Amino acid sequence: MKLIVDNMSCEHCVKTITKAINKVDPKAKVTVDLAKHEVNIENGTLSQEAAIAAIDDAGFQYVGIAY
Repeated sequence: MKLIVDNMSCEHCVKTITKAINKVDPKAKVTVDLAKHEVNIENGTLSQEAAIAAIDDAGFQYVGIAY
């Protein structure tokens, strides 16, 4: 799943989001594209709702689905 996330600007943001997602689903592969404000989550069992909650809890704002 690809999610659009606001407020990401640096590698610290990438690490924070990756850690938040992996805390909920350790098997998820997380890649972040800062230029596009996209978080791509693969190979996990994480639901979209759980991913959004983890991102929000980490202090970032979910904007929508990336296509």
